[in-house]
Amino acid sequence: MALNGQKIAVLMESDFYEPEILYYQRRFAEEGAEVHFLTRLWGNERLVFRGHEHRMPFEVSESFEDLDEYALKEFAALIVPSGIVADRLRYTDDVNQLPPAAALLRRAFADPAIIKGIICHGMWLAAPIPAVIRGRRAVVHNNLLGDLRNMGGVYVDEDVVVDEDLVTARTGNHCHLFARQIIDELGKRAARRIGSLA
Repeated sequence: MALNGQKIAVLMESDFYEPEILYYQRRFAEEGAEVHFLTRLWGNERLVFRGHEHRMPFEVSESFEDLDEYALKEFAALIVPSGIVADRLRYTDDVNQLPPAAALLRRAFADPAIIKGIICHGMWLAAPIPAVIRGRRAVVHNNLLGDLRNMGGVYVDEDVVVDEDLVTARTGNHCHLFARQIIDELGKRAARRIGSLA
């Protein structure tokens, strides 16, 4: 399998788009990757989130709050999904501090070895850290065009856009194309690593 041994993180909160999350859960595993759903647990052992369309429950027991630099580097990709997930993750207790999820995303952007996947309204999570998007080619949901431009991003009118270690997609309904592109990008990186060892 193309992604054997690779770990993919998907950020989670309530009002997620059920078909997208279920697709990631199965599709990446088909390629041999470990899929980890991470959230801010607020001191709980687990939280149950509800989907946006069907109120489907989804339990998450892994926190991103404890990820140090070494643990973050274990992930080959970090995905910010569609729906209202990113907006909920933008909450911060202290308005003078970055939201913890945005701080995590900034740390991931500092490491080009980690593919950052942002789909649809997921770009909201990058709004507090516009420097990571400035000058980057990306696509977002039409509702976020102003947000992307205010961050200095370069809008590309395609369903999926790749800009080096950043993969973006237009809507949650494009999750299959988005996942395919991330799989392909991770596969290319693995092939380059194997080639460099030969």
